[in-house]
Amino acid sequence: MRIRHWQDAASLVLGVWLVLSPFVLGFTGAATWITVALGLCVILFALEGFIIPSYLEEWGEILLGLALLAAPWTVGYETTSATVNSVVSGLVVILFAVWELATDRDFITWWHDRWHRTAN
Repeated sequence: MRIRHWQDAASLVLGVWLVLSPFVLGFTGAATWITVALGLCVILFALEGFIIPSYLEEWGEILLGLALLAAPWTVGYETTSATVNSVVSGLVVILFAVWELATDRDFITWWHDRWHRTAN
């Protein structure tokens, strides 16, 4: 297992934060369980990036980031700290995933081959 992109390690740390944050920040209810579940998913995608490096896990992380962004309003978080934590964490998850996609040689090659082929 080797780190191919630093964003995977950063996502792993962010996932651990998401799992621990409800207990550190003291919020309860649905916000706790949704944050922990999404944090565990971020951890799994980050570990997948270490074990089977590909650009596909970034798309999953983008979806998780979108879920973190939407959760406070779709579920109705009770506290401001839960909402801020979810929104900021969601934005950072998306940022790391997009950043990794933008710097991944395999993805850039695929994107170029897929969208920049010359017409025959």
